[in-house]
Amino acid sequence: MAKRRIEGSFVALITPMNADGTIDFGGFRTLLDFQERHGSAAVLIMGSTGEVSMLMPEERRAVIDRTIGMKSGRMEFWYGCTGPSTDQTIDYVRYAAAAGADGAIIAAPPYICAPEDDITAFFLEVADASPIPIGIYNNPPRVKTDLTHTAILRLAEHPNIVVNKESTARVGQIAQTVAGNPDMSLMCCDSPTLGLVVPLMSLGGHGTANMSGNLIPEEMAVISTPWKGWQDASAFRDAWITNLPMLHFTYSAINPVAVKSLMAAVGLPAGPLRKPLRPLKPEHLQQGLEICRALGLDRKYGYKLPTASAAAE
Repeated sequence: MAKRRIEGSFVALITPMNADGTIDFGGFRTLLDFQERHGSAAVLIMGSTGEVSMLMPEERRAVIDRTIGMKSGRMEFWYGCTGPSTDQTIDYVRYAAAAGADGAIIAAPPYICAPEDDITAFFLEVADASPIPIGIYNNPPRVKTDLTHTAILRLAEHPNIVVNKESTARVGQIAQTVAGNPDMSLMCCDSPTLGLVVPLMSLGGHGTANMSGNLIPEEMAVISTPWKGWQDASAFRDAWITNLPMLHFTYSAINPVAVKSLMAAVGLPAGPLRKPLRPLKPEHLQQGLEICRALGLDRKYGYKLPTASAAAE
C-alpha cells in the first residue's frame, strides 16, 4: 500500500515570543489561523525557524500541548522533534504523538557532525519507535551531515518515513532522488541560493517545506503546488520570479533572523529572538519593508509598513 502524501506548502513556523522572552501562545493561535486562511497545507512547529535549539525541554512540551488544541483539522500539524541523542529524539516524537500530532520532522542531531551511516541508522531507529509518520530533513548547512540520494532512497523504504526535505547544496541530487521513485513526499527548502525548488517541482516534486510562507503564505502555496499541467508550471514561474526578492531577503541572515525581524516590523506576532540571536540592523530591515511595499503585501495581508525613520527607531 502506498504511503499517504503531503503536497503543497509546508510552512516552518516561527515561535512567537512575548517581550519578556516567554512563548506567546496567543500569537501562535494568530499565526496558525493566518496560515490556514491562506492556503498552507501543513505547518512545522519548532523546526529551526522556530528556534527549537534554544527552547528548554519543558517549553517544547508546552508548545506541543498548547498548539495541538488549536488544530482545526484543515491543516496538518507537524513538530520538530530532534533531540541531542537518539533516545531523546524518540521521547520527543512519542510525546508529540500522544498529544495528537500528525507527524514529526527530524534532522541529524546538531553539533556532533555524525557520518552518513550513523545518521541513516538514527533515522531508522526513530522511525521504528514512532507511533506517527516521520519526515526526514537533510540539512547539511546546519548539522554538517549530508545524506546522499542512495541513503534517502534506502530510508524511503521504511513504512513510517513519508517525507524527505532537502537542503543539500547539490542540485543534482534532486534528479537522482526523483529518478529512484521513492514512496514518499519529496520537498525542499525555499532558499533561492541553494536552487532546489525549480528542479524539484519541474521533475515531479510534491511541494516545499519553507520559511518564507511565514510572510507570503499564498504565494508559497502557488510555488509549492505539484505540476499536473502547464497551468501549474506557468503559475509557478510567475510566482517564483515575482517573489524572488522576498525569498532572497528571508535567507539574507541566519534563519530565522530575517523572517522574524520582518514579521515583527509589519505587525505579525513575532516578538524578540532568543539570545544570542539579535534582530536585523535597521538598514537591513528596511530592505525587507521595501520588498513588502513593492509586492503589495500591505494591501494583500494588511501589513503595517513603517517609514524608514520609524523602522530605525
